[in-house]
Amino acid sequence: MNAHGALLAPFSTKTQLAGTAFVHLDGCLHATFGTKDFVSALDLVNGIGAVAEALNHHPDVRLGYGTVSLVLTSHDAGGVTSRDLELAARVQQLADTLGATAHLAQPTRYDIAIDCIDADAVRPFWRAGLGYTEVAGDDGIELVDPRGLAPKVWFQHMEIARTDRNRIHLDVYVPSDDAEDRVAAVLLCGGVLLTDEHAPDWWVLADVEGNELCVCTAAF
Repeated sequence: MNAHGALLAPFSTKTQLAGTAFVHLDGCLHATFGTKDFVSALDLVNGIGAVAEALNHHPDVRLGYGTVSLVLTSHDAGGVTSRDLELAARVQQLADTLGATAHLAQPTRYDIAIDCIDADAVRPFWRAGLGYTEVAGDDGIELVDPRGLAPKVWFQHMEIARTDRNRIHLDVYVPSDDAEDRVAAVLLCGGVLLTDEHAPDWWVLADVEGNELCVCTAAF
């Protein structure tokens, strides 16, 4: 628990977010709105700023020509709380008033996993090559883009080196409601399901040459 209530999982925010532009993924609420031009997008951002100041809860905002994208999370709590739902509701109301429309593309998060025997030996190569920085993560020391734009790189420990398959795979995180559709879409494109043993947390798939992709969901 925290001062603003418990962390909220996607299943517990689904009803309140229904009919809005916001989607709960990976400990955040994501939304993108379309407007008629840059000035109208800026008006929306200014309105969001006023709402955020009034609530003392501030989103990450990206402004483009005719688009405004937001990410809401309670950093002090480590995920989505009632504060984010309140801010999302106020932002949605503002967007409706200003005539902004929701973009329907679902948010995703991409990670790159490198299978290795000795992560400490290989990590400096990737840190230097990508221009990343090291951070402590759920899977040990991870590499992240200091700009916050490109995928995270994490290192999966192996006891025995793999020589019969690729040792780098991609993890794509999607909203829980979209996971099975994403898996089905991959299969329709010639993908092979290697295992669904861990579903609905993740599915392991491969293309026709054996390059692997994990379709994943997040608990919060």
